[in-house]
Amino acid sequence: MAANSRPAARRRTAAATRNVTPWLWLSFSLLIVLLDQFLKILVERSFSYGESRPVTSFFNLVLVYNKGAAFSFLADAGGWQRWFFTILGLAVGGFIVWLLFRHTGQKLFCLAVSLVMGGAIGNVIDRIVYGHVVDFLDFHAAGYHFPAFNLADCAITVGAVLLIVDELRRVRRH
Repeated sequence: MAANSRPAARRRTAAATRNVTPWLWLSFSLLIVLLDQFLKILVERSFSYGESRPVTSFFNLVLVYNKGAAFSFLADAGGWQRWFFTILGLAVGGFIVWLLFRHTGQKLFCLAVSLVMGGAIGNVIDRIVYGHVVDFLDFHAAGYHFPAFNLADCAITVGAVLLIVDELRRVRRH
């Protein structure tokens, strides 16, 4: 009888591990959100709007607001974009939660979508609370400034790159 209970115990342990994994990825997303919000609050309390402080010859900290999406896309659209991007971010977050529970064994994929979700939710919080996204990272060279961005944007970008890498790896295997 004890020998028969071992496979059942292993199945329970494997099932418990599968159920824990999505929660770990969700916790990682939450960590991204919390760190993003902490840095935004820190910059908001330390800078006035538009103020820039050089850190290196190619990087400044600056406080600017973005009412649009990436690269200020739709920033001057009249206000509807705030709710559009909020709903889009929440929908993406919900879809990613579903993906995390569905693809628990794919670590790189789960890392990638966790980063995307953490960044998306970090920016959604800004849109709901402030009506705009707080940006503070300003890279520049030869008089050209890359559009300012934040930690949430970094997480989304790194997550997107990892999704591409994951897909390329998957295609190579088949």
